Amino acid sequence: MKSWRRALSLVAGGFLIIFLAVFPVLAAEAAEQDPAESTTGAVFRWLNFLLVFGGAGYLIAKHGGTFFRDNAKSIAASIDEATVVKVQADRELREVEAKIARLDQEVAELHEAAGRDSAAEAERLRASGRVEIEKIKQAARGELASSERAAQQELRVLAASMAVERAGALVNSRMNAEVRARMFHAFMGELGRSAN
Repeated sequence: MKSWRRALSLVAGGFLIIFLAVFPVLAAEAAEQDPAESTTGAVFRWLNFLLVFGGAGYLIAKHGGTFFRDNAKSIAASIDEATVVKVQADRELREVEAKIARLDQEVAELHEAAGRDSAAEAERLRASGRVEIEKIKQAARGELASSERAAQQELRVLAASMAVERAGALVNSRMNAEVRARMFHAFMGELGRSAN
């Protein structure tokens, strides 16, 4: 931003110097009868053309490359940082999925333990408790299934909100609007695929 302002002030200063240098010539030519037809008029037109476009070309060549290089480096750095954030979010998502997989294993172990307990209870109370045991098993299965679904959903929501919040904060602080839009769409696509 500073280099852009500096280049603009240099261009404005160049135009002022050119105007002050050419003004006396223009004033002298205005006193003549037909300055456009004279050789001096043609020379000054070409000289003016060369000064203006030469000065503009010089300023663009000298300061434009630096400005655009710095801007490209800044954008590249922001993209690199966003890539790092995405990798971290993917890692956190894998950790959450691993926790969900362990939750399935724990639920399976609870199912096994409940089955063993139910079998032992059935042996002891075979005559009087067969109907009650079956009701308890069905209630436990339904409750475990609903608890499992609720826990999986809660973990997904937590992982997604943490990843989106973290990535959003970094992206908002470092990215322009176009890059933010691309990152958001890519991240939402990843979340959609992992949810399925």
